[in-house]
Amino acid sequence: MRTEPNMLRPRYFTPAEVSVHNVASDIWVSFLGKVYDLTPLSEEHKGDLLLKPILNSAGKDISHWFDKKTGNLRTHIDPVTNCRVAYTPQGRFVHVPPRFPASDWVNDFGKPWWQDEKYCIGKLSQKTRKVRIVNMLTSQANTIEVCSEENMLEILKRYEEHNRHAASYTWKFCGSNLDMNRTLQENGVEDEFENFYDLGMNEDDYLPAIHLYFNDDLTEQ
Repeated sequence: MRTEPNMLRPRYFTPAEVSVHNVASDIWVSFLGKVYDLTPLSEEHKGDLLLKPILNSAGKDISHWFDKKTGNLRTHIDPVTNCRVAYTPQGRFVHVPPRFPASDWVNDFGKPWWQDEKYCIGKLSQKTRKVRIVNMLTSQANTIEVCSEENMLEILKRYEEHNRHAASYTWKFCGSNLDMNRTLQENGVEDEFENFYDLGMNEDDYLPAIHLYFNDDLTEQ
């Protein structure tokens, strides 16, 4: 079994994964579907008051700061200058020019951080889901949250936290081998969260179960 995810595919993150990176020494944010590691920016501007709005939003989604069509900051007409400027009700932050000309404004940084892909580390999952993975050799069961966009190889890498030999198992659902290059949905593992929600049922009680069979102990049917 090929166990390494395709490096050409983007890495997906859950909102929960982003949320734990919420301090100045380890700061992630997400916006417009992508995840950014702003730790280097935080280190570069340590002690700068313009970093405060970013620190206050560490670990959160800040898509509302941006125009979805342009990918740039939202703008408005400044009531004092009558000029179109960045709309920053949370406070002006790093790389946003001041309202008025200022001698201490340095604009030789190149691209502003929100346009600089060097900070981008992957994509934010549009829909996460839970799945139960049962090791048939040990009877150990683990429930993990995954990204709906991830294929089985990428889910396998997540599961290695619980079983570092996960690649030595054959992964099955309802008795059929899973295609490790396909997503759960593409393998016929339906996400029925909406149905459970509409019926008032607890999703955790009815999670789909993936069964793992150790290859050295696998009986061929």
